[in-house]
Amino acid sequence: MNKSELNWFKSSYSGSQGDDCVEVATTDGAVHVRDSKDVTRTDFAVGREGWTQFVRYAAGS
Repeated sequence: MNKSELNWFKSSYSGSQGDDCVEVATTDGAVHVRDSKDVTRTDFAVGREGWTQFVRYAAGS
């Protein structure tokens, strides 16, 4: 999949005032992450298992 075709979205916890936030896009093999304030910067991707572990850690579970 071409990166320009990714379907980026913000967390439901993000405000609509342009607050600092990250956006994510998922593919079959990875979760892509980028800075929502500067989408011209390079995004990075992590495997789905790595993303799941990060979210669990961040949630305190």
